[in-house]
Amino acid sequence: MNHKAISIRPFIGAKDFEVSRSFYRDLGFEEIVLESNFSVFKTGDLAFYLQDYYAKEWIENTMIFLEVVDVDYYYNQLLTLNVTEKYGVKLTPIRHLDWGSECFLHDPSGVLWHFGKFNK
Repeated sequence: MNHKAISIRPFIGAKDFEVSRSFYRDLGFEEIVLESNFSVFKTGDLAFYLQDYYAKEWIENTMIFLEVVDVDYYYNQLLTLNVTEKYGVKLTPIRHLDWGSECFLHDPSGVLWHFGKFNK
């Protein structure tokens, strides 16, 4: 099948919608409010939806991989933002593996983000 896809946008939930909105804006995503309880967050051509809905088992099993150009730079930017103290989230240092490198960041609701780069 030839999908001829243009984009893919995951839906994620939020335990505290306003805190999550602030968190993602602090990470540099542009927010477009679609409804009072529903926004899309963009960076370049990439986007995801954030909704004011929380189901613990769903959220705590959600993972998103964002491929970045430079993991070291991205990790240092996350440190500079001080999100661990501001939002009480967990930031895991960079791991260098056979396939590439990545660091991890849990959002305020428990969504696990992987920020990584694949080896060429």
